[in-house]
This record gives sequence, structure tokens and C-alpha cells, in this order.
Amino acid sequence: MEKNKFPQHVGIIMDGNGRWAKKRLMPRSFGHKAGMNRMIALAEHAKAAGVKYLTVYALSTENLSRRPKEELDGLFGLFRKYFDENIKKLYAENARVKIIGDIAALPEDIARLLSDAEKNSPENAEFTLVFAINYGGRSEIVNAVNRAVEAGKKVGEEEFSSLLYTDGVPDPDLIIRTGGELRVSNFLIWQAAYSEFYFTDVLFPDFSDKQFDKALKDYSERERRFGSV
Repeated sequence: MEKNKFPQHVGIIMDGNGRWAKKRLMPRSFGHKAGMNRMIALAEHAKAAGVKYLTVYALSTENLSRRPKEELDGLFGLFRKYFDENIKKLYAENARVKIIGDIAALPEDIARLLSDAEKNSPENAEFTLVFAINYGGRSEIVNAVNRAVEAGKKVGEEEFSSLLYTDGVPDPDLIIRTGGELRVSNFLIWQAAYSEFYFTDVLFPDFSDKQFDKALKDYSERERRFGSV
């Protein structure tokens, strides 16, 4: 693809883990485990393809407050068991981790696990995997507004962007949602003002490297004008 036709930053709303498990008569935790494995493999593929930033929507603020405790406990159990091992694989490939969201509201050991993953990332990495966990676009904006007010600042768009969790990360060029739903679910709503969107019915554990490449190709065939003619 031409350089200007290739996305630097891709966001992905990883939807469908629970339905994938249900189709197999398995508990939702089985789907979350399959989704975690697919996420790490997809990050490796995205890096190899030339993507510089991949933001994965791992857990929304609404998920944290509305999902059954049993499901959340299962998800956190997967993080405890597999997260550190998988992140070290990414480190070995010169990839870093960035966390966006209110991790202080998560179980203390999970928050520490995520914070350490970010802190221990290699410097000058070629690729950044951004985890959106206990993340919500509206709460992110409210938090940024409150920070500006507390500092007594009247800010423009550029300075406001620096107050968001994603400071230092370019806005997403392409946002993919798996699982067949046609909404953004409070994901990067400030940053996605000019993003291209790609929706697929494929449930996330089945969203293969080939499916990802198909989304990149679809993106490359679009014309982005950013308000111009």
C-alpha cells in the first residue's frame, strides 16, 4: 500500500468473546481467554504489517459497573495468569505497552500489573500496544475538562488533547469493530473525530490476521479529505 494509504494507528473494539463461547456451549470466560490469545497474536501481526499503534478496547467503564461479578473475576483471573507472560513476548519484539483508563478503580494487583507493564516497556520501541481498560470516552473528556479547570486554563483543541489519556499517541486512522454491532460504545470519541470505521460480523476470537489485512485493504481504498474537497 502507498504510505499515505496505510494507517499508522488502528483501534479495535474487540466484541464477541461471550457469544463465541456461547456458540460452543462454553462459559464466557472461555471466550475471554480465546480473545486474549487472539489479541496478542493480532498485535504481533499488526506490528509486522507496519502499524505503529494498536489500541485494543479491553474493558469499558460500563463493563466494569454492569457485568456480573463472576465474569469480571474470570477476566481478571486471566490477566493474572497470562498477561505478564504475553507482554514479555511483545517486549522481545521491541513493542511497548501504554495503558489508558482509570486503572485505580481495578483490583489493586491488576492495576499494579498494568502499571508495571507500561513502566517496564522498552524505550524507543517500534510499536505501541495501547490497552483501554476501565476506559470510557466521556469520562476521559470530563477528566480532561476538570484538569483544565483546576489549572485555571482556557485551552484549545491541541492543548486539550494533551490532557487526555492518549497524550503522545496520534489519533486513530482506522477503528475496527468485530461482532456485528454498529456503534462505537464510548471508545475514543474525541480522538475518532476523523477516523475511518470498519465493521465486521466476525466474532473477535475468529478475527484472523487475514481479516485484519482485509480491513487494512478496505481502508487503503478510501479517500480521506478531513473537511476539504
